[in-house]
Amino acid sequence: MAQVIDGKQLASQVLEDAAAEVEWLKHHFESVPGLAVVLVGDDAASQIYVRNKIKRAKEAGIASFEHYLEADTSQATLDALIQELNDDPGVHGILVQLPLPEHIDEARIISSILPEKDVDGFHPANVGALSQGRASLVPCTPQGCLIMLRHVHQDLSGKNAVIVGRSNIVGKPMAALLLQENCTVTIAHSRTRDIRKVCQEADILIAATGSPGLIQSDWVKPEATVIDVGINAIEVDGQRKLIGDVDFDGASQVAGAISPVPGGVGPMTIACLLLNTTRAAKNQLT
Repeated sequence: MAQVIDGKQLASQVLEDAAAEVEWLKHHFESVPGLAVVLVGDDAASQIYVRNKIKRAKEAGIASFEHYLEADTSQATLDALIQELNDDPGVHGILVQLPLPEHIDEARIISSILPEKDVDGFHPANVGALSQGRASLVPCTPQGCLIMLRHVHQDLSGKNAVIVGRSNIVGKPMAALLLQENCTVTIAHSRTRDIRKVCQEADILIAATGSPGLIQSDWVKPEATVIDVGINAIEVDGQRKLIGDVDFDGASQVAGAISPVPGGVGPMTIACLLLNTTRAAKNQLT
């Protein structure tokens, strides 16, 4: 059986680091990091994510400013709110929960957030800095995945890494981070030929497609490390169940280490968001 990578335990360590940074900032600058969270609409999954983020922020000692907007909120209204938060010195990080309603220009909103307050790491300036290997606010999920990988491997250099999924949120920034770790990186996607064979070559396999159970045990190289980013709600015997993009039961018989769903990448994403918030505050105050 594979080693199960406990995302909850690792996240608690990251949250302790964030809380220590909060205390340092309070001591040296008499300032508490402030995180503004903006939710547009009433998407159930987004509401759960936001609620968890706010809860963890308060536990770490971070000030939380919540803005709940109706689904029909205009582009102009949201633009004005982002400008207000950009101008507020008490707000060090801004999180706009995605996805946004269709009538809102998502790219425009992301680009309107000041790069130094972009704790999601999605602003083009932060994306560019990451691609060049410079210090930046790194997207939270890939950052969490890297912490999990470092927990298993002291050195990632030279390992073959395959990322299944090419999204701007996970796949592409994950590739940039792994290149910085001197991995040989392949991004596989829906047009990849013989994707199973590509995955079988991976020492590190990261699944981020939103396709329940896509990665089967025969896709996994023996003793590979598998990070499952997918969170998919399915119905089993009339009950709602969360599963990943990986067939956990099968893959755990082959892999050397594997992250579960739930309890894997999810808690790490929230923890890294709060760590980014403390880093953003420190950069703005020093």
